[in-house]
Amino acid sequence: MVLGQGRITEEGLAELRRRLGMFIRTRQFNTEATRDAIRHFADGIGDPNPLFRDAEYARKTRWGHIIAPPCFLYSVYSCAGRAGGLPGVHGLHGGNDWEFFRAINVGDQITAQDQFTDLVEKESTYARRTVIQYSVAHYRNQSGDIIAKTTGWQLRAERRAAQEGGKYRELTPYRYSEQELQHIEEQVLSEEIRGAPPRFWEDVHEGDTLAPVVKGPLSRNDMMAWTVGWGGASGIVAHGIALRTFRRHPAWGYRDPGTGTMEPIREVHYSSSPAGSIGVQVAYDIGAQRISWLGNLMTHWIGDDGVLKKLYAELRIFNILGDTTWCRGKVARKYVESGDHLVDCEIWAENQRGQVTSPGRATVALPSRAGS
Repeated sequence: MVLGQGRITEEGLAELRRRLGMFIRTRQFNTEATRDAIRHFADGIGDPNPLFRDAEYARKTRWGHIIAPPCFLYSVYSCAGRAGGLPGVHGLHGGNDWEFFRAINVGDQITAQDQFTDLVEKESTYARRTVIQYSVAHYRNQSGDIIAKTTGWQLRAERRAAQEGGKYRELTPYRYSEQELQHIEEQVLSEEIRGAPPRFWEDVHEGDTLAPVVKGPLSRNDMMAWTVGWGGASGIVAHGIALRTFRRHPAWGYRDPGTGTMEPIREVHYSSSPAGSIGVQVAYDIGAQRISWLGNLMTHWIGDDGVLKKLYAELRIFNILGDTTWCRGKVARKYVESGDHLVDCEIWAENQRGQVTSPGRATVALPSRAGS
């Protein structure tokens, strides 16, 4: 199966540079944080936290109602440095740097605005000449208040160069023993949700480890559940709506030579055949999905009274179908700033091969026994 074989050319780069500073067309999936939309997103990342789904439970918390996981904003608009250009050149989500300013309340109507901010050329062992695109998105509620902002970046790579480079040629599904699978399932089912008991700032110490959150082995069902909650970078549409979309935006789709059907480029996340066009032999996860798992780690740890202030994560290694991810973290620093009792954490996603696939960091505000 062959997708477009575009090239990174001087003309294409010049066209992209002319777009710097321009606002990117934001095609939103969710425009309102309804109870159903929040629940579908939480289902999609496997997060059972009642704060995000149980109205009676949420009424007894400091919020007084259901709120959304901070990374719910990916389902509004997934900021990943998209600016178009370079037709036929693949794009890989590289990471996000989030700053959250207020909670996402049930009923909030949310709009996103994304601006193309930077373009960096880079030599890569994956696909030789590559380009990194950056954009900055702001998310606002119905009152015009900024909920969050994020810098997102995307690696653009020529598909043919990625195939020829062969960096991931040996990356194949992991073969688990029955004992390994049982152990993983036990860890998945024993995840710790802090919930109502406050995690006080005074009780946290540098070097403390966070209880891990385990996701996997990654299945096609996991990918479908994520897509239902997230909605896709350009939305999930079908039949005539999809065909009109592909005709307006030819770079968003391709024709499967085996079936003759028009398929979206995101099929690399669900089918191993198109994934092979970029030098990966197996379908792989979606970057926003993995970063949301790290967000899940943090909201489990901080409890109902904590607030996630910042979340940064890089997407370094492909996480293919069948891989298991341990989201881990440890306390790096605690301090008081502008009256907030803050904790910085080093966080990361690690697979069953012992590879760190996503290094990151987070900052949270915790309640204090002093009452401030």
